[in-house]
Amino acid sequence: FWRLKIGVGRPPGRQDPADFVLSRFAAAEREDIGVSVYRAADVIERFIVSGGEDARQFAGEQND
Repeated sequence: FWRLKIGVGRPPGRQDPADFVLSRFAAAEREDIGVSVYRAADVIERFIVSGGEDARQFAGEQND
């Protein structure tokens, strides 16, 4: 089965990873999050239309 996920990076310093993942995004990060959501929607659409392998390759192209 395929898993579709979005990474949020690594926690700064010694912050607990769970606290980092569950914390709110900073105001400066919100625009980047909006872009990531739109890109994720494109990958999901590609997954539905063309299948997992095509979506994986498409997602990799989006990160270049």
